[in-house]
Amino acid sequence: MPTKLASLSKLATKPPVFEHIMVEPSESFLWRCDDYPWERNVWNYHPEYEIHLIRNASGVALVGDHIGHFGPGHLTVVGSGLPHDWVTVVAPGTRILQRDIVLQFDPERIRSAASVLPELAQVDAFLKRGLRGLSFHGETQRVAAGLLEEMGRMSALARLSHFLRLLHLLSVSEDYEILSSETFTPNLDVSALATIQRALGFIHQNFNREIALSDIAAMFGMSETAFSRFFKKNTGNTFTEHVTILRVAEACKLLSDTTTAITDICFEVGYSNISNFNRKFKERRGMTPSRYRELARRRTRSRLAV
Repeated sequence: MPTKLASLSKLATKPPVFEHIMVEPSESFLWRCDDYPWERNVWNYHPEYEIHLIRNASGVALVGDHIGHFGPGHLTVVGSGLPHDWVTVVAPGTRILQRDIVLQFDPERIRSAASVLPELAQVDAFLKRGLRGLSFHGETQRVAAGLLEEMGRMSALARLSHFLRLLHLLSVSEDYEILSSETFTPNLDVSALATIQRALGFIHQNFNREIALSDIAAMFGMSETAFSRFFKKNTGNTFTEHVTILRVAEACKLLSDTTTAITDICFEVGYSNISNFNRKFKERRGMTPSRYRELARRRTRSRLAV
């Protein structure tokens, strides 16, 4: 085995990093386009399913105990808890722009929705196959790649419609290969997973009040520095970034769904002054809270007019 493949084979025996995935309250799934490399391009796993399209590069795919080559157009589905990584060798300082389109969704949301939309039960067999990882080819790969590309220009119901079309396509297709063996058992760091899940749960319950890093670090018997490194490694965000993401997401929901004054929303999501709230909101959303509310109301009026 070539040296590079040998080193990748060793990587697949190490405990994968837990990736915490945050979906906006207004969305059913996460869609994003990633450059390569970036800090989350690691041997990782998560409870969500992932549909992964390589747009413009080649390299080595690791999915469970599967190691294989990929090229442009490579389409993979990775099920809950299955470690994975797509490695491209690049020169130091080199970036491949928009190498990956990544779609991540909670399978339990699909199963729960099937209780009121029984047609969705058709997806269950596909979800079971996906637990071992699937690679799609042929016409399925071509059409699925097109749907994933188009989603980037869509939002709300139009994007959801494409997602359902994609699930249907993948669930009825026979153009697939199962990747990981039935006997593969991931080497998960159970203690680290338990710790990060407790930390995330605590932060989610308390993000709208002041949370001292020193206090949460002490909860787990760590120094602030050690906890900061641990949190960044296992979520991809710093502690402060994570709190900001939760606060801004809650603010978006309140701005869209209520008539609560923006100043009151500022305090309700955990900020102590309006200027800091406005700054953080604009950093995350690219606009002010008032502009976000204006656009949300405009979208609502448009939907009602149809």
